[in-house]
Order: sequence, then structure tokens, then C-alpha cells
Amino acid sequence: MRFEGKTALITGAGRGIGKGCAIELARSGAKVIINDRPNSPDLQAAVTEIEALGGEAIAIEADVFSRVGCEKLMRETLAAVNSLDILVSNPAMSTRQTFLEFDPDLFERIIQATMVGGFHMSQLVARHMVERKSGGKIIFISSVHAEMPYTTAVAYNAAKAGLNHMAKTIARELVSHHINVNIIEPGWIDTPGEREAFGEDVTASISWLPWGRLGTPADIGKAVAFLASEDADYITGTILRVDGGYLHKDT
Repeated sequence: MRFEGKTALITGAGRGIGKGCAIELARSGAKVIINDRPNSPDLQAAVTEIEALGGEAIAIEADVFSRVGCEKLMRETLAAVNSLDILVSNPAMSTRQTFLEFDPDLFERIIQATMVGGFHMSQLVARHMVERKSGGKIIFISSVHAEMPYTTAVAYNAAKAGLNHMAKTIARELVSHHINVNIIEPGWIDTPGEREAFGEDVTASISWLPWGRLGTPADIGKAVAFLASEDADYITGTILRVDGGYLHKDT
């Protein structure tokens, strides 16, 4: 029970990677605040699943793509738990279009949702942690897209690359407050969103992947649990790639 007495906020936790992170933290004793967008069809089911495992979870709906939504989430979180020890920042939006045809408004929305939303939530949580003077853990969920220029993903690639650099800058600024700030880069993870985007046939045909399988939300959750633990006390400003060797696969 590494996180007994600790409270964690995980954004985008209704399903997929966010839910995987919430489950692993709750499994290790943390009280988890799980967030998803307003009217999420997944949020309450995620709470039920965590409670069935013996964990404690509170669901809060809020749009973390906007400053107003992040402020709402922060207010309601602190009303429910008084203090936060861990933030897992996991907002993301992605749509595939070729560069020449990419809708300019959509490009800005993806940057806003994926990178700027992470800034808003982490700033609010960091201010709270600094005020408490007890340190904390902030973990950003990035992607191998930050390093691999996938075609038809110009906005998402740029957002994740920017997120990485932003997070490392935040880490340098918060080091004197003993707030660890780190980044996880998932590879291809088997999530409902990936199955919807690419189809069951594609996500089942993965023999070409270096590790021989897709990653799972639990793979990312376990990495988050490590970075959020005291075992990672001397780690900050670091990118941890969790991709089964995908970044270095043969072309």
C-alpha cells in the first residue's frame, strides 16, 4: 500500500490510459479523484470498477480542455478531499488529417486540448502543492508521437512535443519545492479509442510490434505508480518511454 493516505487526481480517467492509471494508484492505496468530460458515459463505470477492487474513487465531471473547466475541477476536488499529493495530467484530443488539408481551427483545438489544458491543470495543482509546502508528484501523459513525426497527425505530434518541453521546464521551476515533475511516453496502447479509430482487425494484428503485443492501460498505470512513489524521489524532469521498443522498431 505505497499510497495509503495519499490522494491522486487523474484527468481523462473515464476509460483507457487514464482509467488504467487510476486503477493502479487505487490498488496501491491512494484515494483517487477521477475526471472525465461532462456527461461522460464512462466515468461512473470506472468508479464502480475501482471500488470493486477495494479502492476508493470519487468522480468529478469537468472540461479540462479549458481554464474554466480546470478551475471547476480543482474547486470540487479540494472540496472533496482537502489536499492533493499526485496529479496525472492526461488530456488529449486527436484527429487524423493530411497537413495540406488540415483544418486550421481543428489544429488550434488539438493544441489547446492536449498541451494548453495540461498547463492549466498542472499550474493549479502546483500552486496548491507549493502552498501546502509538502512536495508532490506531477506526471504528464505524453506519447511517442512527440518524437516520431507520424503523417496525418501534425497537430497531435506538435502538441505532445510541446507538452514534453513544457513539462521539463515546469520540473526545473518546481524543483526547489520538491515537486517531482515527469513525463510518460506511451507507445501503441490497446484502448477503446484506438479500437474505434483503427478497428478490431488492426489492433489484433500486432505481430510486427517489437514486444509482440500492444501495450495496455495497466502498463502505463504501473509506470505512473512508480513515478508517483517515494522510489522515484530523485527523479524529476525525466521522460519515461513505455512502448515495448516501438520507437526503435525496424522500419
